[in-house]
Amino acid sequence: MPAAWSILRSPVAAAVMVGALCCALPHVATAAEASTNVSTRPQVPGVLRLDARRREVLPEHGAQPVAVREGRDWNVSETAIIVCDVWSNHRCRASAERIEVLAPKINAVLSAARDHGVMIIHAPSGGVSYYETTPYRQRIKQAASFEPPVAIADLVRADVAEPSLPIDDSDGGCDDPDPSTLVEFDYRQHPAIRMVGYDVVTEDGRELYNYFRQEGIKNVAILGIHTNMCVLGRSFGIRQLRALGFNVVLCRDLTDASYDSRDYPFVSHARGTELVVEHIETFLCPSIESACLTRVVPGTAGPQ
Repeated sequence: MPAAWSILRSPVAAAVMVGALCCALPHVATAAEASTNVSTRPQVPGVLRLDARRREVLPEHGAQPVAVREGRDWNVSETAIIVCDVWSNHRCRASAERIEVLAPKINAVLSAARDHGVMIIHAPSGGVSYYETTPYRQRIKQAASFEPPVAIADLVRADVAEPSLPIDDSDGGCDDPDPSTLVEFDYRQHPAIRMVGYDVVTEDGRELYNYFRQEGIKNVAILGIHTNMCVLGRSFGIRQLRALGFNVVLCRDLTDASYDSRDYPFVSHARGTELVVEHIETFLCPSIESACLTRVVPGTAGPQ
């Protein structure tokens, strides 16, 4: 009889060997295990100092709104970042190409912000079902329920105080040479953007409101696509967040509009995105560069 079989005839040795093999294999959490692993993030000290840019009409500059900068200090424990609809693909190929460039940059910002204690919300609308058994879904689904101060709509359109957007996106804004070739795509979040740690995933503004209230979130930075559509109008978008009373900023360097240069005002795609950002800065909320979310004010993270 081979020596190996002799060893396995010993119950103790066999148990040790089986245990070693089990330890060598990666553990995949079951749905039941995932549902119990929903700890919320520790709330730690630290202050983000934002260089916020807004636009307003100043008498000395005539009727055209001009950029005004102001500093804002946000506690990391009260701050969240929402990643809006950065899908793994897109029916508009030009948009998908820009996402390929944006996604790794977004992940780097999220990683740095997460390390400082900022909450990360992943919101790939249409693709949330793929994450249903993960702790990232269970964590937010188990949040306490709170009554919002205003109704939370699935789509929030501009009110009378907000004029029309400065670009024509009525045809969807795809800037492919032949938009008729549009195809279905995968709504999961782009794989370059990681879900780790205490992150959560949702596409529902009601869930998000409950979770923010439970966790003491007051400040929200939003990034992703498309600036003129989902970033503004989703149930977790800028218009709804403002109506719910949160402090909101747009990360202007990590967003992209859906705009075709063949449409009004007949400018480059890059300029079309800038025009939407300027509209948001004028009528809705300030914008920041995402680097503001990657560092805290020295001396604020404690202990001294």
